[in-house]
Amino acid sequence: MNIPNLITVVRILLVPLLAIFLLEGKFALALLVFLVAGVSDGLDGLLARLLKQQTRLGAILDPLADKALLVTAFVILAVLGVVPSWLAVLVVSRDMLIMAGIAVLLLHKREVVFQPFFVSKLTTFSQLATVAFVLGRDYLTTFSGLGDYLIVVTAILTVVSAGCYVVRGLQLLSGRDNEIKSE
Repeated sequence: MNIPNLITVVRILLVPLLAIFLLEGKFALALLVFLVAGVSDGLDGLLARLLKQQTRLGAILDPLADKALLVTAFVILAVLGVVPSWLAVLVVSRDMLIMAGIAVLLLHKREVVFQPFFVSKLTTFSQLATVAFVLGRDYLTTFSGLGDYLIVVTAILTVVSAGCYVVRGLQLLSGRDNEIKSE
């Protein structure tokens, strides 16, 4: 296993630690774990490109690590009443939709290329920013009004991203896979 993939595996292993800290109300520690996971997300991608160690395994593990981290954070934060439940439902539903779409494409023997849309990268960033903001809100009192805007932007981007994946999946199923590019 190469170094970028190892970093991704470590990020996956941070998810249960994040969950424990969130459930125990230790938001400062949860924020620290979340930030370490976020930095490792950027680091593994950078190292994979610089060291020319991009692998199919990494292309699969990296988005799974992101989904595990974000879904865990949003579900627990919603249960704790820290973020709106409807936002957690949107985040989880989008990810379930993507996973179901991949399964359907594989069942129909369609090639699945793990290349996110630009709006999906923005979505992931806004979801990460929303969780980080909520966890660090005690330290960001000057920007307290920003939280509501982040939630709305995250919701809109999540819905738009889901729509892009639905359109792309339908095109792949119908054989019209050259009509839309993912970047």
